[in-house]
Amino acid sequence: MSRSSQHVVGIHYAVGAKIGEGSFGVIFEGENILNSGSSGREDDFGRRPSAPVAIKFEPRRSDAPQLRDEFRAYRILNNCRGIPHAYYFGQEGMHNVLILDLLGPSLEDLFEWCGRKFSIKTTCLVAKQMIDRVRIIHEHDLIYRDIKPDNFLISEFQRTLPDRQIVKDVALSAGGDPNLIYMVDFGMAKQYRDPRTKQHIPYRERKSLSGTARYMSINTHFGREQSRRDDLESLGHVFFYFLRGSLPWQGLKALNNKLKYEKIGLTKQKLNPDELLMDFIPAQFGAYLKYARSLRFEEEPDYDYLISLMDDTLHCMGMEDDGHYDWMDLNDGQGWNIKVNKRANLHGYGNAVPRHDHQQNVNNNNANANANANANVNANENSNLNLAQGNSPYVNNTNGNGNLVGNNNNLQNSNAAMAASLGNTPKSRPHSSHRNSLTYAKQKLKLANSSPIAGVNPTSQPPNRNRTYDSMGSHALKSQTNGMYNDYRGGGGMRVDDPNAMYYHRQMLQRQQRAQQHQQLIQRSQEDEGLYEDAGFCSRVCCGWC
Repeated sequence: MSRSSQHVVGIHYAVGAKIGEGSFGVIFEGENILNSGSSGREDDFGRRPSAPVAIKFEPRRSDAPQLRDEFRAYRILNNCRGIPHAYYFGQEGMHNVLILDLLGPSLEDLFEWCGRKFSIKTTCLVAKQMIDRVRIIHEHDLIYRDIKPDNFLISEFQRTLPDRQIVKDVALSAGGDPNLIYMVDFGMAKQYRDPRTKQHIPYRERKSLSGTARYMSINTHFGREQSRRDDLESLGHVFFYFLRGSLPWQGLKALNNKLKYEKIGLTKQKLNPDELLMDFIPAQFGAYLKYARSLRFEEEPDYDYLISLMDDTLHCMGMEDDGHYDWMDLNDGQGWNIKVNKRANLHGYGNAVPRHDHQQNVNNNNANANANANANVNANENSNLNLAQGNSPYVNNTNGNGNLVGNNNNLQNSNAAMAASLGNTPKSRPHSSHRNSLTYAKQKLKLANSSPIAGVNPTSQPPNRNRTYDSMGSHALKSQTNGMYNDYRGGGGMRVDDPNAMYYHRQMLQRQQRAQQHQQLIQRSQEDEGLYEDAGFCSRVCCGWC
């Protein structure tokens, strides 16, 4: 592919193939085009400038933007072992862009490929690295607050070249270690002490839940302020998840999310760490969880002791830390392979399942809530689905000329060239329920525009009526001409000969549209198993499933 047909962001990073789509954005593979023709020599930081990078996109008008907070955390943790290097953050067109090291699959992916069980040896080797990464974060005055296997990635990645040849490589800062574990997705990170004075944050209660319910600590379930101890307790739950294949509190049923989270927390509290042990699980893992749960709020953990528990386990079982993991035995000893083990690597972006169908089905039983047929709906759909369909975020969809919004005029291309470079997929039609709602609202608007009142434009008529409220909080509009009340909760009482009624009807549709977008955010967040809080570095506000 010629240089002129590439999308460029951050001045000199070319956007390549789409890797996957998460709940908060889309991620592409990229390359530093300024150094792509170099000899591949390392720079002063030991990085190969021409090596591939990961490019994350999120809409600037996202209800829960996270890339800016994530970039701030990467800056604090710059050049730390097991933390990806962030090369660029900025705004490109209508999207925020974050460029960082390209990494391999997550521990959740590898766990799935290994039959949803890790051996004791692999769990110990993984645990040692995970504890060390958490220690590095804590030493830089941050707590992570969202420990889960999806956010730990290995350094080895594989790419498919245009000739379909698979190329293996490792992350830029891994030092050649293909199984070095990285931590990603710092959108939930928070400072637990002042970087200068080292003053710890105060203990509080009645805090909102933050993290993933399956792995979060007991204190988090009961609304207590998180500190270093909670990250370590969450790690303990992950270790038992690797060894057992599942956790006892998975699959619990409740009437709503609030009751479900309470039920999960009570189950964790009721089960002693020794009760989580099975016949084949060493006692050291129970000792780890006991220690993590015994820590006080401001107490500094003994990370060396926790790592020594894993070394003791290996020694007692006659094993050693030789760097051999279960996933290296996949495919007859060839290791994991992207042609066989197909799963999108999203660098902490969540599930790879497209959200379009899920979003369109929210509140499907409420036809009037879906009647958002204004021109804003179509514009929002084009903007939100642009990246999700593999299109470049810089195509001007309003004029259709395919020009880039970037500053490099010599990189302007046609839509066909951009589709070829990014692997464009055909646009999907809106969900049937959404199309029906569009038709319904357009019919209403057409009927209103044919008002028998001559010379009145319903779309520009200002409001001129008194407002009252019924027992359900919905407002009923009182006509000044005949004293009649029209209830607009469902739109069924609309008077087509009343221009003021049409004005308030459109206002109602806009409110319902905003409410629907909020429900869509909650819906896709529920599928990501995350319950997040707007605090510290986090700007996401949503709730999730276990």
